[in-house]
Amino acid sequence: MKIICVGRNYADHAKELKNELPTEPVIFMKPKGAILLPEKPLYYPEFTDDLQYECEVVIKICKNGKFIQEKFANKYYNEVTLGIDFTARDVQREQQKKGLPWEIAKAFDGSAAVGNFVPITVETDIHNLAFQLKLNDTTVQDGHTRNMIFTVDKIITYVSKYFTINIGDLIFTGTPAGVGPVTTGDKLEGYLQGNKVLDVDVK
Repeated sequence: MKIICVGRNYADHAKELKNELPTEPVIFMKPKGAILLPEKPLYYPEFTDDLQYECEVVIKICKNGKFIQEKFANKYYNEVTLGIDFTARDVQREQQKKGLPWEIAKAFDGSAAVGNFVPITVETDIHNLAFQLKLNDTTVQDGHTRNMIFTVDKIITYVSKYFTINIGDLIFTGTPAGVGPVTTGDKLEGYLQGNKVLDVDVK
């Protein structure tokens, strides 16, 4: 399985990191070992002094596909949750300064926290979902999928031009504004449509 991630998919987040708005989805990937399963703690990595959270809507692929047309993209996912794209921001900035890839800042073990998946039904509007992230009971991110630059279906169409998507693959669809640092002892909770689906303790 693959973890496919989208960067800069919310204009307010791009602005807070002083990045230009993309004209096509910005794609990067994480290995299977990056997954942090529900209820498992994240141990603060020793190689960073600026570990940051980025809460995102995550969809699970349920059908293999390649060169998927946007009008058919909704047939390729059937579950949704929230995830956290943990980022070693200081490491990322150093890699960017050197013009080097930044997988070591984004794809390390435990960097892809995944919540409990919720089935997508006929009533679910994937393009109209509200979500929040709380840090120690304080809301730090408040996002909505209608504010995505590229919709879930556009992301699938774009990604499938380059990679075959497979059953079980996860797509992290990008984070809204409000990203920030975590420290040892912090508790992160993610809410999708008002329902808690994600819980991560930093140790």
